[in-house]
Parts: sequence; C-alpha cells; structure tokens
Amino acid sequence: MPRSLFARMVLVLFAGLIVAQLASFAVHWRERGEIMTRAMGMRSAARIADIIELLDSIEPAERAKIVSVFSSPPLRIALDVPRIEALGGDPEKEEQARQFTAALRRTLDSDFPVVVQATEARGSFGKGAEMRGGRRAGMEAGATPPPESGFGVRRFGAAFIVQAQLKDGTLVTFNARQPQETVAWPYQLLLSLGVLLAVVMIVTLIAVRWVTRPLNTLAAAAQSLGEDIHRAPIDERGPLEVSRAAQAFNAMQQKLVKFISDRTRIFAAMSHDLKTPITRLRLRAELLDDAELRAKFVKDLEEMEAMVSAALDFMRGVDTHEPPQPVDVMAMLESLQEDARETGGNVTLEGLAAAPYCGHAQTLKRCIGNLIDNALIYGQRAVIAVADSPAQLTISVRDAGPGIPEAELERVFEPFYRLDASRNRATGGTGLGLTIARNIARAHGGDVVLLNRSEGGLEAVLTLSRRT
Repeated sequence: MPRSLFARMVLVLFAGLIVAQLASFAVHWRERGEIMTRAMGMRSAARIADIIELLDSIEPAERAKIVSVFSSPPLRIALDVPRIEALGGDPEKEEQARQFTAALRRTLDSDFPVVVQATEARGSFGKGAEMRGGRRAGMEAGATPPPESGFGVRRFGAAFIVQAQLKDGTLVTFNARQPQETVAWPYQLLLSLGVLLAVVMIVTLIAVRWVTRPLNTLAAAAQSLGEDIHRAPIDERGPLEVSRAAQAFNAMQQKLVKFISDRTRIFAAMSHDLKTPITRLRLRAELLDDAELRAKFVKDLEEMEAMVSAALDFMRGVDTHEPPQPVDVMAMLESLQEDARETGGNVTLEGLAAAPYCGHAQTLKRCIGNLIDNALIYGQRAVIAVADSPAQLTISVRDAGPGIPEAELERVFEPFYRLDASRNRATGGTGLGLTIARNIARAHGGDVVLLNRSEGGLEAVLTLSRRT
C-alpha cells in the first residue's frame, strides 16, 4: 500500500470505480445479449411464419421456386428433409426452443404442426452446411449462393431448426441462424464507459487533492514550527474541520510562544539576580587573607557564574526574532579557529563552502563553537571539515580523544548530562554545550550527530539544509 493518504484514497476510489464499471458492463453485456437474441429470434420467427403461410397458400408445384427465392443465409429452407423430433436433455436449449415456438405461434395465423430445435451453429454457413437429419440445408442444385456472395466465410452464433407441416402434409424445414455480429462487442458503449471513467477519475483526483491539501499544509506548519516558533499563523479558512484544526494549531503556537517567552524571562531574571550576589561574594573573597582559601572561593564562584550563563544560553537557545541572513561560513570558521588558537587550541580547517548559508550568524557561531570547545576539551585538537552541495552544508568537527560509548552517543545531548559525574570546569563544563548546539542546528532545519571514528576519536557532524 502507498504511504501517503492521497495515494491511498486515490487507489481505493479508482479500484472501486473500475470494479463498478466492470460490473455494470457485465450486467449490460448479459442483458444486451439476451435482448439481441430475443429480438433476432422474433424477427426470424416472423419471417418463418410469413413463409409458411405463403407456401401453404400456393400450389405444391410452385413451392420449390418460392423456396429458392427465400432460401439465403441466414435462413435456409428445404422441402425434402425427413421428419425431425424435438431434442431433449439440455434445459437451456429446451427453453430457447420453447420461447422460439411461442414467438412463432404468435405470428402464425393458422395452426400448423411445428417442431423447433435450438442448436449451436458452428463453422461456415454455405456449401457443405448440414441440417439435422442428414440432408443438406440447401434446396436443390443451384440453390446455394455463389462463393462471391460472401456467405461462404461468414460466422454464425445460435441457430434454430424449425419444421412445419403444411395443411396438405408437406414438411417445410428452416435452418435459421443468427449472425454472430448481432452480439459483437459494443465499441460505442465501451467508449462511453471509458470516457465516463476518465472524467470521474480526473474529478476524483481533484477532489482528493482538495481534501488532503490542508493536511499537507498542517504537516508543513508543524514541521516548520520546530524550526521557527515565531512563524506566521496558518490560514484558518476552509471547511469546518480544517478551520477548527488550523485554529487549534495557531492557538497551540501562541501558547508555546508565551510559555517559552515567560520561561526565558524568568531565567534571565534569575541570572541577573544571581550575578549580583556572586559579584559581592567575589569581592568579599578578595578580602580573605588566606590565599589558598581565596583561590577556592574564586573558583567556585566562577563555576557558579558559568553555570548561570550556560543555563541562560540554553533557555534563550534559538529564541531569535531576526530574519535569516546570508552568512559567510568560511569567515565564521576562520574566526572560530583564530579564537581557539589565541587560547592555545589546536584547530585545523579543511574544505570550502561554495556559497554563503542563509541563517542566523550568532547562533550558528555558538553552535560550531560549542562543538569545537567539546573537541578541544576531550580530544586535545579539532579538525573542521567542510563539505558543501546544493542540497546541504556539512561541517564535521573531529578530535583525537577516546570517543564515547555507543550507548551514550545520544544521551550526551540531554540537558546537564555528562559522562563525567562531576561538574568540574576542568573536566567538561555544565553539560549544556551539545544540547545548545543541537537545538540551534534543528532550528535551522538541520541536526547534529556524534560518531565514533574507526581510527579513533569522536566526530560531531553538523548538517544544514540549503533547501528552504
């Protein structure tokens, strides 16, 4: 089964339409065949009845001439066939013979003894055609139509052999065959059904697309909401169900925006309020006479301040209202490389970005900076590899450290989670760097993943989509 709702609905509707059309055609074909057979039977019965009454009204010597005139496919007439009996054993043939007899009786003015056999005409109607009873269907020599008449190659369907006894006792035998063309394929009907099916399918495609389009719009809005919480609300117009879903989605977006804004303001206020007592404690620590104790106080206060700043950065995260701008990726990476070198970090840059990337420069710099810091802290050095394509920009940061256990590759992205149980700044900070990096990447429509390199070390891969 196809995965999309549009394809599934189209498949179900198309299958139903095709089955309905086939069933309708089968019913029509059956009824048409019966009607055509009955109509041809009535026509043949009326003609036979007229000929019987005509032959009965003329002299026996003249009958052969009349028979030679009327005996031509699909009706053969003979005056020299022995008496035949009604066939039995086949209920369908018996019913056909009964109906033909009834039609014949309705058109005969007088009561003539009549025997009717329903048969199946096989092969050609012409030279060599036989009547039941062993005699040829043709009258006398010269009664068979010439070959150029075309009847020698014509195919026939059902047939009736009728034997009537005239009032003077003469037996007249008729071989009435119905041309198979009378029940041939109804091409006009097939064309009409085909046109109807095509029109209904086109209308179905339009209707299904019309119904499923709001779902695609809602899915796209939900996806972009994770990248930009401040995106424009979706259109609330449309059918009642679609309008209600759009209104609920927009209301949810407003609540999320308010919740994140309130939380950010609370943490910003806490950060501001905490910095004041931290600053006072640092000033008081400077008044301590014991240098060793003073150093411990200052170190603890620096860790507290770093934790507050990191928490605030995490809460602010990608909460930016600025529109994306073209960012010179290589200039930004060179700036990060120079900043790391100034503090003694070993950073190497490889590859080239073919074109600027449309995003937020400050948050992207924070994202890549966190990955570089992580590589320098745990892997002693960092190699930045850039790979660019029309579809995506990839920035890999590799280190020469011990790597991470496979089971922990995802857990390290959780807020405040660190492989080192301590929160010593010397062993890795607060545990928010990778979380912030991933949040920023996903806000740009990309992601950050960690991979253990086969040659040793860890690789952080940042992928940024260039398709908007």
